[in-house]
Amino acid sequence: MEKSIKVFAPATIANVACGFDILGLALTNPGDEVIIKKKASKGITIINQTPYSQIPENPLKNTAGVALQAFLDKTEHDCGFEITISKKIKPGSGIGSSAASSAAAVFGANELLGQPFTKKELIQFAMEGEKAACGSPHADNVAPAMIGGFVLVRSYKPLDIIPLAYPEELYCTIIHPQIELKTEDARRILKRSIQLQDAVKQWGNIAGLVAGLFQKDYELIGRSLEDVIIEPIRSQLIPGYEEVKAAALENGALGCSISGSGPSMFSFSKDKATAEKLAKIKQDIFSNFEIETISYVSKINPEGTVAIG
Repeated sequence: MEKSIKVFAPATIANVACGFDILGLALTNPGDEVIIKKKASKGITIINQTPYSQIPENPLKNTAGVALQAFLDKTEHDCGFEITISKKIKPGSGIGSSAASSAAAVFGANELLGQPFTKKELIQFAMEGEKAACGSPHADNVAPAMIGGFVLVRSYKPLDIIPLAYPEELYCTIIHPQIELKTEDARRILKRSIQLQDAVKQWGNIAGLVAGLFQKDYELIGRSLEDVIIEPIRSQLIPGYEEVKAAALENGALGCSISGSGPSMFSFSKDKATAEKLAKIKQDIFSNFEIETISYVSKINPEGTVAIG
């Protein structure tokens, strides 16, 4: 049996506008690379090889360590692991940084121990890493990070993850303004109650988006990418948000919204050329606000977390 494995876990877009905590998709880039090494002695060791990020090396405070411990607690193997993390997804970016590390760790350990769990079953352990990161064990990042594609979290109790069909030619443009918003903080500002009329509108948009994806109906996808509950609050934390969104919609985007808890924003396009054009437009607008950005153009990643090298 192999003693070490190198794993790639992709960045993700969670919520996807109207689907707070229940919709997410995996990206082809960027993604975290993690080496998981099995060791005879018990315990989890974290090694950070990310020069720009001081991630916790205490396994009780590191999302990958917490997720892996939850995994080990459900197995009968008397061993430990060393996790070497090279993050390509910046923490606090809104594109699933903590989810990628958590997914990679449990996937790699599962492979080294002979696959006692399926990929879907591993999601429950990766969710514990999310809980450590922001206080909530949500699955809209870790589920697509693990299994790939576009997913619906139909239920949390019991956990029920549904892969969704989607147009293969759908492109995502992600713009990451270089400001940091912690997921925990972005969740704290949300309202605890909503108007029934807003809930009805949001439910209609979620159903419309799912139907649009299955039918490959771009117009339906576009008009369903509307968030009347979360976006009005969180968008206030992102300078230039309204200008960027308006410009995206005026230049061919099917829709534009916040990725996860932000500050990254995403838009959907029918083709790569439009997606790349939107990246440049968004960068230019943020530069007017004197905010540096990183952008990505990506199709939806159908594989999720995989062994590499």
